[in-house]
Amino acid sequence: MFLTGLGALLIFGGLLYMLRATIWRGPLSGRDSSRQVRGTLEPPRRGLGFLGIASNWPGIVLMAAGVVLMASGASF
Repeated sequence: MFLTGLGALLIFGGLLYMLRATIWRGPLSGRDSSRQVRGTLEPPRRGLGFLGIASNWPGIVLMAAGVVLMASGASF
């Protein structure tokens, strides 16, 4: 029971980590990134690079460890 609960917490923590990294990445220019800003070198819209494995690997590791703990807790 303890391993299953700990695994669930790790999965939830990994999910929260990946959500935090996506949400709080911040706008590109100012508070409203939907309007065009002139005089900057920033792209007009945000790319999908923040969804890759390179930026989310800690969350994926936490979730994988949680899955292993939940599976080992279910086998006992």
